[in-house]
Amino acid sequence: MAGHPHGIGSVRPVGWAYDRAPMIIYWELTNACGLACRHCRATAMPLPAPGELTTTESVDLLDDILGFDDPLPHVVFTGGDPLRRPDLDLLLREARDRGIGVSLAPAVTPLLTRERLAEVAQAGVQAISLSLDGSNAALHDGVRGVEGTFDSTLEALQWANELDVPVQINTLVTDTTAADLPAIYELLSTRTLLRWSLFFLISIGRGSQLTELSAGEAERLIVWLNGLARTAPFQVKTTEAMQYRRIAARAARRRGLSDAEIEASPMARGFGIRDGNGIVFVSHDGNVTPSGFLPLPVGNVKQESLVSLYRDEPTMRSLRRPELFKGRCGRCEFNLWCGGSRARAYAWTGDVLESDPLCPYVPEADRAMAHA
Repeated sequence: MAGHPHGIGSVRPVGWAYDRAPMIIYWELTNACGLACRHCRATAMPLPAPGELTTTESVDLLDDILGFDDPLPHVVFTGGDPLRRPDLDLLLREARDRGIGVSLAPAVTPLLTRERLAEVAQAGVQAISLSLDGSNAALHDGVRGVEGTFDSTLEALQWANELDVPVQINTLVTDTTAADLPAIYELLSTRTLLRWSLFFLISIGRGSQLTELSAGEAERLIVWLNGLARTAPFQVKTTEAMQYRRIAARAARRRGLSDAEIEASPMARGFGIRDGNGIVFVSHDGNVTPSGFLPLPVGNVKQESLVSLYRDEPTMRSLRRPELFKGRCGRCEFNLWCGGSRARAYAWTGDVLESDPLCPYVPEADRAMAHA
């Protein structure tokens, strides 16, 4: 099984369902972190929490991941701050030796130096993500809770460029950051990055202290992002705003593309991917959830195989079946490509199969019934 690690996107869906294996495993190595971000999903703390997977348990999980078979999922080591794990380099080497591709989501703290970035790149990190939540220090540092983080983030981006490490920039979208997004885009346009990913807030963890956009505000923002994506010097994507795919597909249809051409185009790379479909999350203590934003444990890797939990656990299976979705998401003609945020449905209603409340779209079936 060992060989050259595959990059993100090696696992492909069948009928937009990722039944055999997820595309990405998000693995929270620790919830220890030196930041105190206002929206933290992990509610990260200064010290590791009890029950964190040991080095032996972590290597066992890497062995278990091989059970997904080729092509293997890509693993994102996240946190907290994965740089807080003293065995990080060992785990990177163990993953590489097994042919498992790994990316890293480090926190921007004094632990992230140019030398440390060079070390993890040498150990096998294929890409990193950095968070930028404001176009200036006052805005970004206000979200991150530590002065100087804005300047340090741009410095880390420059280090990654010098070391030829691809970078995804993550930006939080809330009612307080939305107005600043054009300025953030202008700033990023002067830098080198692979992808700009906009994370639409889910009200969990510390994020419950912040306010999500309304459905109408989100729709207008995504229309703007879709227009931007056609000329941006980097990829533009959304997280927990799956309706981006509907908006992009409808715009492509207006340009004359057929559905087959849309499915064959670069915009379709993210089609179908959502909480539990192409995505799975392993917490610092081994709990498995459909994603980091959907805190509904389906099992624990200390007792069960991640492969069997992902493939066979009933909740996980249902998340890959849009025909089971309720309300507008269930009736929507775009639900194979989109499917809505299962995390937001759960956060708002307690039901992972309910409609995504951030999407205002009225499906064709509902419009036809209204005019019948």
